Amino acid sequence: MRMLVTGGAGFIGSHLTDKLIQQGNEVVVVDNLSTGRKENLNRKAKFYKLDIRSPRLVKVFKKARPEVVFHLAGHVNVRESVNNPVADAEINIIGSLNVLENCRKFGTRKIVFASSGGAVYGGIGAIPAIEEQKENPESPYGAAKLAIEKYLYFYEKNFGITYVALRLANVYGPRQNPKKEAGVTAIFCYKMLQNQDIIINGDGKQTRDFVFIDDVVKAFLLAVKEGKRGVFNIGTGKETSVRELFASIKKLTGFSGKILYGPAKKGEQSRSCLDYSKAERKLNWRPEYTLEEGLRKTVEWFNSSHFKKRIRKARNN
Repeated sequence: MRMLVTGGAGFIGSHLTDKLIQQGNEVVVVDNLSTGRKENLNRKAKFYKLDIRSPRLVKVFKKARPEVVFHLAGHVNVRESVNNPVADAEINIIGSLNVLENCRKFGTRKIVFASSGGAVYGGIGAIPAIEEQKENPESPYGAAKLAIEKYLYFYEKNFGITYVALRLANVYGPRQNPKKEAGVTAIFCYKMLQNQDIIINGDGKQTRDFVFIDDVVKAFLLAVKEGKRGVFNIGTGKETSVRELFASIKKLTGFSGKILYGPAKKGEQSRSCLDYSKAERKLNWRPEYTLEEGLRKTVEWFNSSHFKKRIRKARNN
């Protein structure tokens, strides 16, 4: 099929693009490289360096005529969204509407959206969270993700564009950027292997649901199948505290540096965990990687010659 991936040079988007091309699909990638990296790009994908808010996006859609759009591009920093809600909305809401309008104009039949489980549900409600419970986003980032889900419903009802919104837990794995993306696992792996001091915001007892990148990509692929639609949690159903995550990565890296505690950050909830039973029933998806298995693969990548070469190149530039 003809497919378009926004954010296809990023962490999740590049892994997804690789799998789509392996399956024999024609893939177009749109990414402004604000957090994505050129070295993540699959050479077989047609690449456009473009912001999703750009009027020039219409030319990409007109030429590509994608049957399916995977929408992963956007502003991903929760803390920055708290400090500047307007900028976050301009990218995540206005930019997404630009994508949706082009889907409508050029006959895209389905869109799969990367939503956020933790940010959408907030800190109030059942743990693990289920899709039917009330959403209480505690950050502009979470509010924007929820707003886009509602727009997706509007476009499906009025224009027949089927959608799947995947409410992702805390995704981690190889290629995650420890500098620009809000991934505590990547930050810990990078700093511990560099033997740099670790700073934990808050008391470290806050919990997250950590799901490995390969499992997440599998969910995106299953979401494309005929008849699949709606909102689904993609997580493990298990809570892990930041302190527990630290201890696991410390064991894998042999870290001997200091751990420091800073003030808690605004907009970040104390607990987050997702019930994936709906995805298991309707998408035939369930996580396959344990946290230990996923962390081992992640640490191996951060300790690889490939990543070290990337760091040296970045420093020289």
